Order: sequence, then structure tokens, then C-alpha cells
Amino acid sequence: MVKKEYVSGLLAIVALALPAPARAQQPADFYAGKTIEISVGSSVGAGYDLYARLLARHWSRHIPGAPLITVRNVDGAGGLRAANWVYNVGAKDGTALGTFGRGIAFDPLTGTPGAAFDATRFGWVGSMNDEVSACVSWNTSGVTKFEQLTERDLTVGASGHSGDSYQFPAIINGVFGTRMKIVTGYPGGSEIDLAMERGEVNGRCGWSWSSLNFTHPTWVPEKKINVLLQMALARHPDLPDVPLVTDLAKNDEDSALLRLIFARNAMAWPYAAPPGVPPERLELLRKAFNAVVADPEFLADAKKGGYEIRPVGGAAIEKLVAQIYQLPKSVTARATALLK
Repeated sequence: MVKKEYVSGLLAIVALALPAPARAQQPADFYAGKTIEISVGSSVGAGYDLYARLLARHWSRHIPGAPLITVRNVDGAGGLRAANWVYNVGAKDGTALGTFGRGIAFDPLTGTPGAAFDATRFGWVGSMNDEVSACVSWNTSGVTKFEQLTERDLTVGASGHSGDSYQFPAIINGVFGTRMKIVTGYPGGSEIDLAMERGEVNGRCGWSWSSLNFTHPTWVPEKKINVLLQMALARHPDLPDVPLVTDLAKNDEDSALLRLIFARNAMAWPYAAPPGVPPERLELLRKAFNAVVADPEFLADAKKGGYEIRPVGGAAIEKLVAQIYQLPKSVTARATALLK
């Protein structure tokens, strides 16, 4: 009969000889030697592109494993191409992220053709700014105040139907009876700006105030453009005398519609991962994002470049998106009709 002590000792030796069970890979282990690619839904030099490149310069040192971070431009359709790619094609392991027009998340609600995603399933990482957008006119347009837009035409440039540059003037026309004529087809904001300078269009509506200031810091003080309207849920401290769109609502229905459209500015420069990224890895990216936007070196770089930083965490964006998706169908149906 084999002694019990002998059997126990033999089992211990065998256990040591066998391969150890696969240890659950820690997030830090995963990112070591990896590359995170950020797909930007705008052309080179536009606001989303510049913010992404600022982030890429600093983010790696806050991510365990210090991955390489690269930026590629997937412009077109106001950022919709980039959003669709990240959601449907991007690797679901935390190495594929995207940043695209803030309103893209709500395209499925407003019937935008080609929106192939459910924004409540994106892994929202964070945003570098709680934004205010502006409607502006070129100095030769003859329009210097918002009230004049109900009396005179203003041709404004836009990218695709899913971008702010199209949706904002379309909604304002529908709610307030303004006469903005929207010319689509520009790859991004940089091309719209050039079109204003060349006289192809004489305005832009849906331009982030921070983007305006760091891409063309002299245009307002030199009176090359007139700021007609600010669009957000709250005023920007730089624009105390410019009308706020949500203050102009004449009834509750208009107010609800304007909140649907302009709530997006609270997630102004969003970064998102595709659905399916492991929760612990998404949480790591969120913590690293919160760390980098508070980093003195990052903030000094942002200040030097004229970037406005008023960050919003990924969890807050996730909550905001969920709230907007719960709005009454009558509100989203009206928005859909106005955006056609």
C-alpha cells in the first residue's frame, strides 16, 4: 500500500512540473510594446486633429506600459467615416480609439444616413473640453448681428450632414427662421476657413470657439469675422454679449430640441473606443486620460498652443449620451425632419 505522505509529495512535484495556468493579463502588461492608434474624423490642421496630436504627445507616459501613440486622419462625412470605422472595424483590445465630431454620437437619433453604430455602446474615454460653438460671418458679408439672419442670406460652408457645420445652421434655420444657405462637401474646418477667405462662402456656423481661437487667433480682434451666436447649454466667459442659442427658445418644444442638438458641446472633443474593450482596460484608459489633462507639462503645452482645456471624464460622457438617447421620440422626430 502506497503511503499517504508519498502520494502527497508526488502530487506536489507533478504540480510544479506542469505549466502554470495562464495568468490573467494585466493592463500594464498588455500595453507594453503596443501602439495605440487614434483615428481622427477631420482633415490635418483642423481642431480635432490638433487636439489629438496634442494628446498623443503626452498621453503615453500616463499609460502603464508606455505604448506608442499615433494619429491618422479619416476625414469625410463630418467625422461619420471615422466613427463607423472605430465602432465596426477597430480592434476591440484598447489599441484603436477615435475622435470625431461631437454630434456624431447622436446621428442615429436624428436619422443621419450611414450612422452604423449605437453610441451608448462606445467606450467613452474622455473629452478635453466642455465646448461652446459659434456662428460667424465674414467681414464682407453684410451680416453683423444674429437678428439680421432672418432678413438676409448667409452662405455657410459645411462638411457632411453629420457634422456640426451642417446640423447647427439647419436646426437654427428651422427653429428661428434664419436664412443660412448651407454648402456641403468641404473635407473639414480648415477648408471651410479657406473658402471664407476666398469668398466661396461668407460664414461658418458650428465652429468651436476654442478651435477658432487657436487656428485663427487674430480674426476676432482684427474684425475679419463677426461672432453672431454662441451655441451650447451655457455661455462662454469670453462671449458675454453674444446671444446664447438656448436663451432664444420661445417655448418648451423649442427648448427641448435645442438641448438635444447642443448638449453635444459638453463632450466637445470626445475620445471613444469600440464596444467590447475589456472593462478594466477601458478604466485604465480613462484614468490615464484624467491624469494627462491635469499634467502640468501637458497644460503648459496646451497653453502655448492656445488650446482651451476644460476636461470631461469618460463616465460623464457615457451618462450624457444615455440621457439624450432617452429623450421623447417627438423631439428626435422633429430634429430628424429639420436635418433632412
